Amino acid sequence: MSKIGVLGAGTWGMALSRMLCNTGNDVLVWSAIEREIDVYSATRIHPNLPGMVIPEAINFTKDIKDVCTDKDIMLVAIPSAFVRSVAQQAAPYVREGQIIVNVGKGIEAETLMTLTEVIEDELAKAGKTARVVALSGPTHAEEVAVDLPTTIVSASKDMRAAKAVQDVFMNDNMRVYTNDDVKGIQLCGAMKNIIALAAGISAGLGYGDNTKAALITRGLAEITRLGTAMGCQPETFAGLAGVGDLIVTATSMHSRNNRAGMLIGQGKSVEKALKEVGMVVEGIYAIPAALKMAEQFQIELPIIFAVDAIVNHGADPKQTVRDLMLRDRKDERA
Repeated sequence: MSKIGVLGAGTWGMALSRMLCNTGNDVLVWSAIEREIDVYSATRIHPNLPGMVIPEAINFTKDIKDVCTDKDIMLVAIPSAFVRSVAQQAAPYVREGQIIVNVGKGIEAETLMTLTEVIEDELAKAGKTARVVALSGPTHAEEVAVDLPTTIVSASKDMRAAKAVQDVFMNDNMRVYTNDDVKGIQLCGAMKNIIALAAGISAGLGYGDNTKAALITRGLAEITRLGTAMGCQPETFAGLAGVGDLIVTATSMHSRNNRAGMLIGQGKSVEKALKEVGMVVEGIYAIPAALKMAEQFQIELPIIFAVDAIVNHGADPKQTVRDLMLRDRKDERA
């Protein structure tokens, strides 16, 4: 049995908390939103996971110190925009050499740091070091919450830590692989959300499966092109955290990014689309980092640029698709 502290009570944090509790671990959950703690501990129901009952054995706390102290693993399940601030709060209580698992997906726009790098940066400011792992893959919380078979990747520069996380998280319903390309794994997790927005916009415009397949395939080519320029391993993009996560995020109605894109394609404003989805749409927050990385590494990302034009500059979606189709002729491998 491992003692696990969970930072974040969103759908992914709570789905993993339930899974880890049901496999015999001692789980304590913290949320920055104190009302969530009151509601979930009393009702044992999460409003965005209606098919899941929160086990009575899961405990909750409003004190971030409790969820960090004396834990074998600290699980960070926070929207990307808040990872730095939460890491800063938690850093004083982190034990030297503790395993910290980040399950969020994003790149910090200001620094272009991955989320594990953000955590390490805040720990360093507090004079601490930890064994930081990224856990990523094609994993909708709604399915993990009801024990549907799922695969995921535990990635770290510290392979002993990655394997330790593999041992704790792997069970009958979740198969865990390891990978040492921690930057590549996290780049996939952030960038695929933008391509999922594009796939949703396409569906909202009434386009079909041919269009969606093209967006997924060429979107993967863009992510791979950027990642290899950054020194990531090409094989990562053909794996679970790459093509696997891209497929599930761009095709499923569980996907917030896909749903938001569909609403935008149907003519709703970005603000109305986000309000209707009602949860964080990470692809919106990933766009600024993608643009900066494209400029820094001189990489062409036409689909991502098109999503930026629609989301941030009011471009007409149908005209933007026409512009994509009429780009200069190219070899597919270019």
